[in-house]
Amino acid sequence: MAVDIAIGVVLILGGIILFTLELIHPGALLLIPGSILLVSGALYLLFPDILLDSFYGPALILLAVVVAIAVEIPYYRWVAPQHRPLSTTSSGLVGEIGIVTAPVEPNTLKGKIRIKSQIWSARSEVPIPIGVHVQVIHGEGVSVTVKAVEAGTPV
Repeated sequence: MAVDIAIGVVLILGGIILFTLELIHPGALLLIPGSILLVSGALYLLFPDILLDSFYGPALILLAVVVAIAVEIPYYRWVAPQHRPLSTTSSGLVGEIGIVTAPVEPNTLKGKIRIKSQIWSARSEVPIPIGVHVQVIHGEGVSVTVKAVEAGTPV
């Protein structure tokens, strides 16, 4: 009997720990396993025969999984706001403002621009000297096409 109680308590504590970790670090996807452990532990403490010797124990655990999924999806949409992709592509830079770090010359990729902390190969229809602010008008592969903009434009 003491072993049964210890197993149930350990399952419930494991579920509580997973729920706590999920609250500390949202997005770890710990709600479902936490729910499984909580329901399993409660069933094991209250009705050990149902969990181990009947159809109802696994059915209740499955119900806990479905409820956890139904709660978890809206929760993560609320916790994780929409953000820009973590990787940058040249086509994703269209409209961004940068500064020329190596002269941009027509029909070559010798020109370089800095956008935030990244350096990109650049081309333009007209020569653009170092230090001029530019706006990305097209991106392809690992290079961008730019045009000069007013000097007061923030980088």
